[in-house]
Amino acid sequence: MNRHADVLIIGAGIIGAATAYFAARSGLAVTVLERDLPAGGTTSRCEGNILVSDKELGPELELTQYSLGIWKGELAEHAGLWEFESKGGIIVASQESSLASLERFSTAQRSFGIASERLDAGRLRELEPHVTDRALGAAFYPEDSQVQPILAAAHLLRLARDAGAELVTRAPVTALLRSGERVTGARTPRGDFSAAHVVNATGTWAGEIGALAGVSVPVLPRRGFVLVSEPLPPMVRHKVYAAEYVDNVGSSDEGLQASPVVEGTPAGSILIGSSRERVGFDSTVSPAALRTIARNAIELFPFLERTRILRHYHGFRPYCPDHLPVIGHDPRAPGLWHAAGHEGAGIGLSAGTGKLLAQALAGETPDIDLTPFRPERFAEEAAA
Repeated sequence: MNRHADVLIIGAGIIGAATAYFAARSGLAVTVLERDLPAGGTTSRCEGNILVSDKELGPELELTQYSLGIWKGELAEHAGLWEFESKGGIIVASQESSLASLERFSTAQRSFGIASERLDAGRLRELEPHVTDRALGAAFYPEDSQVQPILAAAHLLRLARDAGAELVTRAPVTALLRSGERVTGARTPRGDFSAAHVVNATGTWAGEIGALAGVSVPVLPRRGFVLVSEPLPPMVRHKVYAAEYVDNVGSSDEGLQASPVVEGTPAGSILIGSSRERVGFDSTVSPAALRTIARNAIELFPFLERTRILRHYHGFRPYCPDHLPVIGHDPRAPGLWHAAGHEGAGIGLSAGTGKLLAQALAGETPDIDLTPFRPERFAEEAAA
């Protein structure tokens, strides 16, 4: 087992896996530490979204476009491994006020180069025949895509290992190694691992790793539930959600927020979301959240009232107060890098995050400026 590497990545979820792949492919010696088994956290508790439709103008949308280009470009040859689908997304408005807001939102995105098509009620029902009769109109985003997230993480790790990376499982990090102010590795029950660069890719738990280095990384858990239906014939052709979803994604409220998000899967089951609430790491099942998700979904697709739900699952999105991920080197703890806080967009943004971080780790200029995502920005705001 190689105890020294160029890059030591803590966390084998989708972000860590993508970073490992691109770093190893660039010729860096990479070791990945995972406290349990790969993709055991948020990556295994989500829907696998790669969405441009819910992003407001700004750095996250730029990162989304970049990442989508990687999924559809240099990773396209592996698309079948993780069930990549360019299914497209549809945002539905059932009130005049939401329709007006959706039009303003979509117009702004189109000015940024996002493909979006206005749909009147008739055209919407051609694309989604079972949608509610209350729908007044919608916006169609053909670039919205989907992957099976566990498969994506697993195969990216396999590709990383094919390129020379090493994966060490059941190795929780108990301390970070230091040489003066510099972070030089990590201590685990399986031994010490040293590296020129240490990457914190632990998702919702990124704050805990930051604390080991004496720095504050305000990534917080935001709990969400998903319902899974019985297998059905194709009933929902795209990823379909209500216009209110965009507002919920950008909200910082702690209380329960829910808006309908409905999509089919290759296996026939329908995935139904979504909810958001900040309750710490409380993993208790919330009947109130499940009822609200079901009620909202039925309002969007009435046929769901007659559909059996086989199971539900939930996880914790890694949330940052300003809704931007933390990506890059942390000057407060030299040698420590972060790649976390992507909230519900981590699957889609993983490819871009991994490639940009690998470029920076290799001493190259990243394709996109990482300044808006700098880890120390929260400390700068507090000091201002």
